[in-house]
Amino acid sequence: MGFAEELRNNCAQDWDAAVNHPFVDQLLDGSLGDDHLRGYLVQDYQFCDAFTALLGQAVASAPTLPSRLVFARVLGAFASDENTYFQDCFEELGVPEADRTAPALGAATSDFDALMRSALATRSYPEVLAVLLVAEWLYGDWAARAGDPAAWPAQSKHAEWIRLHNNPEYNGWVAWLRDEFDAVEPSSPQQRQRVAVTFADAVRLERAFFDAALVPAAAV
Repeated sequence: MGFAEELRNNCAQDWDAAVNHPFVDQLLDGSLGDDHLRGYLVQDYQFCDAFTALLGQAVASAPTLPSRLVFARVLGAFASDENTYFQDCFEELGVPEADRTAPALGAATSDFDALMRSALATRSYPEVLAVLLVAEWLYGDWAARAGDPAAWPAQSKHAEWIRLHNNPEYNGWVAWLRDEFDAVEPSSPQQRQRVAVTFADAVRLERAFFDAALVPAAAV
């Protein structure tokens, strides 16, 4: 068992709860209401800055040029395809500019952003990878539940979010991240524990973020 699989198994309860969350169920069957989707996307968009910085730090701290180039390619794709999805949905859902750029942050959003920036500040390749891996792998797992694209929801605001996290390129990226994470497993027990804690915190916050997405806006 590799390091990635070991850490995922250690927090299987939170992982499985996030992958099989009612928010995901509603997204996959197309029943997710616009209010919940709007709130989720507004909050999720606030991670773009820290996530972009994490990818940049991965470029800087990766041990080899081939690894740096993988992150550089993903960074370019993230800046185009995913940002386009957000902007298209914001237009469709009538999200005002203030809510796109400076909304009130929910507790889960603030905590997850802080975790990303904490990992970024370490400049530790394994810790940066831990956060990136959870974010990408867990999303790949829930999106895989969608099955055959013919069964995906009809509306693009649901189906496109699935497609962005369920396609051959994305699945290959997640598999590569797992292998890269396994390859840089720390030898120091202290650093290994720090990375494990970061990984578990990221999984816990992914679950909390989905929980928050189904809370009525007035109660957030």
